[in-house]
Amino acid sequence: MDATKKPLRISPELGVYAEKHGIFQTLQVNSAQVYHRMLQCLLVDKPNDPIQYMIDHLKRENNEVARIFLLGPPASGKHTIAKLLCDNINTNVLTLDNMLANGKSEVANIIHRLNNRNKEIPNTLWAKLILERLSKMDCIKRGWILVGFPKTREQALALQEMGIAPEHVVILDAPDTVLIERNLEKRIDMTTGEIYHTTFNWPTSSKIQKRLVKPDGTSEEETAKRLLEYRRVIHGILNSYSKKYHIINADQPSVDVFSQTLSHVQSRHRSNAPYTPRIILHGPPGSGRSLQAALIAEKYRIVNVSCGQLLKEPVAAETRFGEAIKPYVESRQPVPDVIVLKCMTQRLSKLDCSTRGWVMHGFPQDLRQAEMLNDAGFIPNRVFFLDVPDDAVIERLTMRMTDPITGERYHSIYKPAPTSEVYSRCKINPKDAEENVEKALEVYHANVSELEQFYSPAIHVNADQDPYTVFEYIESCVVKPLSKNPNAFV
Repeated sequence: MDATKKPLRISPELGVYAEKHGIFQTLQVNSAQVYHRMLQCLLVDKPNDPIQYMIDHLKRENNEVARIFLLGPPASGKHTIAKLLCDNINTNVLTLDNMLANGKSEVANIIHRLNNRNKEIPNTLWAKLILERLSKMDCIKRGWILVGFPKTREQALALQEMGIAPEHVVILDAPDTVLIERNLEKRIDMTTGEIYHTTFNWPTSSKIQKRLVKPDGTSEEETAKRLLEYRRVIHGILNSYSKKYHIINADQPSVDVFSQTLSHVQSRHRSNAPYTPRIILHGPPGSGRSLQAALIAEKYRIVNVSCGQLLKEPVAAETRFGEAIKPYVESRQPVPDVIVLKCMTQRLSKLDCSTRGWVMHGFPQDLRQAEMLNDAGFIPNRVFFLDVPDDAVIERLTMRMTDPITGERYHSIYKPAPTSEVYSRCKINPKDAEENVEKALEVYHANVSELEQFYSPAIHVNADQDPYTVFEYIESCVVKPLSKNPNAFV
């Protein structure tokens, strides 16, 4: 046989080793971020001695700190969320007001003089004020959250010209009717500058309550005017940060808004570093593993590895390997683990799996199979458990049926047959009988705890909801950086 025509196989240990020791991430993700940031600063600052400048940059720059723009219309809760973020990630909250309060800043003094003469403040002056504050050591070491600025595309461009680039742009938004109602009930403590709300955030101290006043510009007419102006210019902001902005619904409890904001700002933008997804989906029968695998494979162009399908293909092709499997398939007996593992490793060793990645479902089903897969060198970097209550599983499976003529699947509750004629010819798979489903659930529950421990830390997903909501959550975990735990799944 011509050796050049042999199917190319890549050792599974290659990708595992590189990811375990952080080679791809360290050499390509972090270095790319440092290089990008350094180049950005060089172009903006134009130092006379670029070599010494880069040395100084590496000594002082911290690419892991927060650099966040927190924007939104009036009454969207920007200041409340900024304060909660500050307390949680120990960073600096910056507003135009607190930067202007710095009496030692010459830029701030110029802006005050222009304000006193009712002169328009140039965008470049605002950008200089912000750059001056960001140059302070506390912002360099701990990062910053800039609240409520920029407000226009022109201001965003002025910041970019100064080299001020956020890692995350969070935009809080809600319907105008909600924002107008919120603004009407806003109160401010003139002593501390703290903002309160008569319904959502009322102080318990009677002393504070007495000194609260209604701020200017919060009437219905004034708020509507400000909202109209915000809606008019926000598209310019979105275009300026098209790859960085993330909109969060502010029409929900502040704790939920904060949780979603924190989750987003702690994520890192996806890099071009080599990353080969190796995903295993676990779950009880009827949890939607096949659908989720298909969605993931389609979007990220990785290989969908279905254990059941892989065992059927050689049987249908009547290969020698298929002949060994056929008696077990026909008698509906479990195929021996050694045969299943051989089938799986042959598929996972192919070039497309090694280079593009894979998503596997239907295997492993117990601890022994997981250990065998691990020993063969196929170690996942994402393991999901799709959690569905038993009663929901029984409802999903025992009520589904198939039209033998069209192959279309139906469900008595979620997708009824369109006509009585179609319904009458539909067939129920014997394995979907309630007693068979209950047996399958017993087997799953007998093995799931050991699998959870073996693949700790695994990711649990509430799969008892809309499948596309489930997919969005799985997807968010797939694109996040790999676990820093070197022993994960190994």
